Amino acid sequence: MGKEREFCMSSKYGKYILREPLGILPLKEVQTASIIIGHHGYPEGWEGLRFNMAMHSIYMPFTIEKNGHVHDEDEILVFAGNNPMDFRDFGAEACLTLGEEGEKHIINSTTVVYIPKGLVHCPLEFTRVDKPILFASIVLDPAGYKREERPDIV
Repeated sequence: MGKEREFCMSSKYGKYILREPLGILPLKEVQTASIIIGHHGYPEGWEGLRFNMAMHSIYMPFTIEKNGHVHDEDEILVFAGNNPMDFRDFGAEACLTLGEEGEKHIINSTTVVYIPKGLVHCPLEFTRVDKPILFASIVLDPAGYKREERPDIV
């Protein structure tokens, strides 16, 4: 257990403070630390949390999800400019595929996408990155991140 986590556990409400929830994704294109909550279980006291989240800094073009997939729970995708003084300062472009028909959507501004449970989505390709952006995936599932692959959908 890390020093910060031990300090937090020594107080009544410290278990609700998770310091440095950082991890590195198994993607060669994202080698900066990502904020990850609930993908691999929850800390003590967080077991009732009804979502899991991963937030990444996207700094180069690549395809983060190559195949279509579905979740049993709703998902929210957040694309935001990385300028803390103006989240509209969005210097990238992504292409997100939705539905079994393969409907493509170009994202070139700060955007939030709601994906209802059961909706096939992806591939998700960051086609242009002039300056880093923030990308977050929030799945409203207390059991952690789960999905059913649908490689037949592209």
